[in-house]
Amino acid sequence: MEIQIKESLVALLAAIKASDGQTIAAEMVKLDEYLARGRAGLHPQLVHFLENRSYAKALMFLGGETDIPVGVCGGRAGRKP
Repeated sequence: MEIQIKESLVALLAAIKASDGQTIAAEMVKLDEYLARGRAGLHPQLVHFLENRSYAKALMFLGGETDIPVGVCGGRAGRKP
């Protein structure tokens, strides 16, 4: 399922750049469906990114990047002691 999610994320981000509203809506629906069907088998961080519609971060995660920026939720690196 991660392959389908990655393909959908790539298509979504390309549609955003192209201002293609129809494709944006269709890919967001697909991503919501993938999340609903596969939540239990997906990595918790990927679930977090998809739930919060942090699609660029989800794509970074699936690409194996480790320096994903901390978002407004703070993440571990953003928490104050």
